[in-house]
Amino acid sequence: MDFKFTVSGRISKPVHEVFEAVADPRKLSGYFTTGGAQGRLETGATVTWDFHDFPGAFPVHVAEVVPDEKIVLTWGAAPEPDDSGEYETTVTMSFEPLDNNTRTLVSITEEGWKQTETGLKSSYGNCEGWTGMLAAMKAYVEHGINLREGFYK
Repeated sequence: MDFKFTVSGRISKPVHEVFEAVADPRKLSGYFTTGGAQGRLETGATVTWDFHDFPGAFPVHVAEVVPDEKIVLTWGAAPEPDDSGEYETTVTMSFEPLDNNTRTLVSITEEGWKQTETGLKSSYGNCEGWTGMLAAMKAYVEHGINLREGFYK
């Protein structure tokens, strides 16, 4: 059994606009990274995401970017209580145009947790986080509303 999930949502904007809402740090900071995002998501880059409602800024490694199609990231998983070493999970975001590119299907898959209680708990937490990110992105891209503001704290 692998700890892996996929969440999806449809956003009523063209694929390029939705892709840029993730790749552009200024836009991502408008609805997701409450403490700000530093660095554009480009293949080979390491960027920083900060969340004021969760502890600290942390690095995000950009493994692959195919403009308007896919973003693949790796980032640190929650540490195990036995201090068995750090490891990363992989996040794959895909962007698919719908309805003559008037809407976009965004799917986010994350995988790679250790098969432990901590890994399972972390996967559930991240699934919740990515689902919230998709809802917040929809509100921000379609209506300019930041749903995350004050949501977690």
